Amino acid sequence: MHVIGVMSGTSLDGIDVAEITFSETTNNWHFELGVCKTYGYSKSWEDRLRGAASLTSKELEVLNREYTLYLASVIDQFINEYNVTEIDAICSHGHTILHQPHHGFTLQIGNLPELVILLQKKVVCDFRVADVALGGQGAPLVPIGDKLLFADYDYCINFGGFANISFEKKGKMIAYDICPVNVVLNAYALKLGQAYDAEGNLAKSGKVHESLLKALNQLPFYEIAPPKSLGIEWVNTIVFPLLESHHLAPQDVLRTFTEHIAQCVGKSLDIASNASETKVLITGGGVYNTFLVNQIKKYTSANIVIPNPQLVEYKEALIFGLLGVLKLTNKVNVLASVTGAKRDHSSGNIFKP
Repeated sequence: MHVIGVMSGTSLDGIDVAEITFSETTNNWHFELGVCKTYGYSKSWEDRLRGAASLTSKELEVLNREYTLYLASVIDQFINEYNVTEIDAICSHGHTILHQPHHGFTLQIGNLPELVILLQKKVVCDFRVADVALGGQGAPLVPIGDKLLFADYDYCINFGGFANISFEKKGKMIAYDICPVNVVLNAYALKLGQAYDAEGNLAKSGKVHESLLKALNQLPFYEIAPPKSLGIEWVNTIVFPLLESHHLAPQDVLRTFTEHIAQCVGKSLDIASNASETKVLITGGGVYNTFLVNQIKKYTSANIVIPNPQLVEYKEALIFGLLGVLKLTNKVNVLASVTGAKRDHSSGNIFKP
């Protein structure tokens, strides 16, 4: 199948669009990435999305409609810009605004049927809602892709707005959100006039504040056994108030939070004695934070592998493309062992022109 995978992460880096060809031979899946591009958000869209968690239900309805129109225009631009033809489906995650699985609720905007009307292509989208309805976390959804496409690695970790990890244990896929990453780092880089902390240089210039680090490490979420997932609401109500209560310079918050991420990731890598043979694939925008990656290496002796830049940047768009293909072929695309749902299932809505 020849599809377009579309992903917008909570770090608000932009909309990732990837052309992908999938094939399956005797239960082995193969992929080939074609043209890929990230369409950055304008300042106005970034501001709207950043503040969307506090909107009323009526305001969210308006935002959802307008974002769906915007997303369709971005996808259409990609198709025309690169003359992508013979598309079997567009497989889109949308953009997460609210994620409250403990209340049986999750919202990804940009998944309305208008996408089909505007694009005149088959669309598979809204992958999280069905899982939450089955009692699951609705996240993470990427592990099915890690299992089918990246089985050569012992662990897969993506560093986006949040860090999430997946691995196989006793024949079952385990996955969960580790901790916030770019949703926090980008916010404090902005206080210093930067969109993000390039290579971690801002954090590197700060100092670790031990009492803040201890408070972060003791947050109750980290003691919960998986499956578990994080949303921006948790960061807004728990993490940011904790950071602000210490009245530190932004550089010191960045340095301390970078250390917190590194320690959380190290703790999540359950490395056996043959640690040097353990392969960890890391992807996502956070991989370009050299200082963060080096700090992580201090807490694990595993072999950390950074793939080619295209895979670093578009792995999630790739996997949502796969989720769409699995849905279209009526195959399982969400694993109960990962999300805590009542059963494995094939999630997502299919809209046909």
